[in-house]
Amino acid sequence: MSELDSLNEYDDIIAWVNDILPDDEASTGLTVLDKKILELLGALDAASDDTSSQLERTIDDVSRGVPRLAYDLHFMKDGAVTLQNLLAQVHVRSKAAIPDSTRQALAQLHVLDNMKRHMEAARDVLREAESWSTLEMEVTSLLSDRQYAKAAARLSEASRSMVVFQNTPEYDPRRTLMISLQNQLEASLSSALVAAINVQDLAACKSYFSIFSDIQRESEFRNYYNGSRRASLMTLWQSTKLTDCDENGTQTFLDFLRTFNAECLSLLNHERSVMPSIFPDPAISLSALVTSILAGLQPSFPHRLASVSSYYGDSSLKMLISLFKETEDFASSVQKIIEKMKYSATVSEDAPPPSPSRSRRRSMRMSMSFRPGPARASSSSQSVAKTLSLYEWEQELFQPFLDFQVDYASLERRFLDNSLISVISLDGNRQRDADSARLLRERSVDAFGAAEESTMRCLSFTHGYATVGLVQALDSFFKSFMDTWSREIRTQLETSSSAVSNDPSEDELSALDYTTGDWAAFQLSLHLLTSARSFHERLLSFESKLRANIAQISTSFRLARDDPSTFSTSASRRHLEQSILNSAELHSLLEPTRSGHNDAIITEARTAVFEFARVCQQSLQRIILSPLIKSLDGYGSLPVWTSMEEKGQAKYNDLHVPTFSLDPSEHVKRVAEGLSNLPRLFEGYVDDDALSFSLDTLPHIQSPVGEPHGHSRRLSVSSVIKPLDRDAVSSAWLSSFGQTFLVHLTKEVLPTIQELSGPGAAQLAVDLGYISHNVDALNVELEDLNRWRLCVEAEDLDAVQVKDDIWREVARMRKK
Repeated sequence: MSELDSLNEYDDIIAWVNDILPDDEASTGLTVLDKKILELLGALDAASDDTSSQLERTIDDVSRGVPRLAYDLHFMKDGAVTLQNLLAQVHVRSKAAIPDSTRQALAQLHVLDNMKRHMEAARDVLREAESWSTLEMEVTSLLSDRQYAKAAARLSEASRSMVVFQNTPEYDPRRTLMISLQNQLEASLSSALVAAINVQDLAACKSYFSIFSDIQRESEFRNYYNGSRRASLMTLWQSTKLTDCDENGTQTFLDFLRTFNAECLSLLNHERSVMPSIFPDPAISLSALVTSILAGLQPSFPHRLASVSSYYGDSSLKMLISLFKETEDFASSVQKIIEKMKYSATVSEDAPPPSPSRSRRRSMRMSMSFRPGPARASSSSQSVAKTLSLYEWEQELFQPFLDFQVDYASLERRFLDNSLISVISLDGNRQRDADSARLLRERSVDAFGAAEESTMRCLSFTHGYATVGLVQALDSFFKSFMDTWSREIRTQLETSSSAVSNDPSEDELSALDYTTGDWAAFQLSLHLLTSARSFHERLLSFESKLRANIAQISTSFRLARDDPSTFSTSASRRHLEQSILNSAELHSLLEPTRSGHNDAIITEARTAVFEFARVCQQSLQRIILSPLIKSLDGYGSLPVWTSMEEKGQAKYNDLHVPTFSLDPSEHVKRVAEGLSNLPRLFEGYVDDDALSFSLDTLPHIQSPVGEPHGHSRRLSVSSVIKPLDRDAVSSAWLSSFGQTFLVHLTKEVLPTIQELSGPGAAQLAVDLGYISHNVDALNVELEDLNRWRLCVEAEDLDAVQVKDDIWREVARMRKK
């Protein structure tokens, strides 16, 4: 049971188990260890049963005693009141029983006792006054004789008596005198102290530290010590000229930082063996030295980081990551030195000292599980302050990087743009002509290659805390890439119809009223659409990899949060954990979805890809429909719309001659012929995968038939382009052709008719009916076309129920 009794001495059950289990190499076999664990389990079970039994008995006793508690309290109250009355009666009787002479003697004794206390207090005050009256002379004499320890002791004694004069007029003059004498003592010691520090006279330094401690000036001593020890490092930092920070530099900041850190670690390793001989808290003192070194750099570390960022411009992220890694390595080395010093101090202070193996295990466990945060209830405010001061250097070391880490999205975007420009500049002499589609595919490879290592850069520089900025940078980068191509291709496709082509199908195209320039633009649009499909597939694959990397980051965060004792946290990560990067938006991105799939995270880039596909589809459609559109040129100004059947000229040579035929007009016949040729023209390209890509972005498409797209964030990363059969693809494109043509007819052509007579309205109704019959073969139906037919065929427009814009257009034509 002695082992169980020792459990009360531990705050951590893990540390108790580590100390109870045998750690001798001769007795660490699995059999012995298993036997020991079984014994501990049996003892714990027995102790648990005993505790449960005692608890049950206690609860039972309390349950039986509570009902009588109110009665007992009432009984005690009555007894107390009775006792008070009896005591008052006894007091009155005792006074009456005391003789007058005795009463006078007791009063005299009371007066004498008060006089004694007052005289003793006056004596103490007089002694303090006498001490303060000679304080300045005594301290000055001791300083002149270089008896600094005695002078410090005298000042310490006088300082303790300052409380006597608190809230009196004498307090301020005496405090001023005390500070003046302490300053004289410090001034007398300063030169000797600096000399002792420089020659590493440990005994003298320790003696001086005791003197400074007596006069409550430990911080001034540390300033002297740290200033002297860091002087060589300050000179090295200030005198070295750097190519990326100063003019006429000889080395880069990264190379110099490695040298500087090595010199700093050499100094700290030396101080690790020196400081325990001087300071009572060597680990905190070493931490203060590191903080003093970092804070005293001129030019400051943030200033040089800003110079490096300005020097390297858009590619500065790579250099900042290298500097951050070097700083992390330095922080890790410093942490190890402090841990060694803490371990040495723990071993030297233990009495009696525990076995080395157990002390080592406990020290390692504490160091691995330490995380700055709210102190436990049993910790005093002093211990919390010491812990914070022990890790103050981390803030000084990593704070300069925080501004760049918060701005990671901008840095990553600039780095991606610069990387892509660097690759493009290698073959900048190539022209974007008819080979634009292949050039787009090549540039896509370059763009995804530049973004491939973005996750590693984010982890290296921010440990994943800038994942939100990473996603934003990648989304913006790919969106900008596709937007640039959309603008260039839109301009190129508009001017490509004038290009010359020697394609063997020229005769066939001529028969279909297409030029060789139309053929070149058609092929270019088709190939660009294929490139867009390829880019979209690459984007989906890249997004899946990015989501997998984000899931790994989320797992590491969760493990570090749930089990900090096993998964230790570096100094830089602790600093980032307390920054604004650790936001709700970050955790929302890292949390896995509960709906069974992951939402798309690169949404703007997808929208840009579909916009590029829309440009290519519009170009294809413009080329295919160009003969039909041209066939309608001048359709609104045909004389047939204003023709009238004159009664006086109804017969010629006794024959009835109608003024116009009710057959479709020549324009409409050509249009109908073109519409009937569309399926045959499109038949040769329907098997091309490019035409099945992004069908939802086809102009005037009536129903979604392709993959999801748009601005919605409810997109799945696993979305892929599902293969569609050729009939669905052909139907979608032909439907889009028909809809686009009808929209052009109803919105652009028909409103150009200025006047419509009765015979003209009849001809227009025939034309519209003929067109409607032909587009029905394409499975196309437009409500506006039916409304035009209804209004044109109506003999009385006022009888039409719906009076919309189309009704008003027809009414305008008929009124003229």
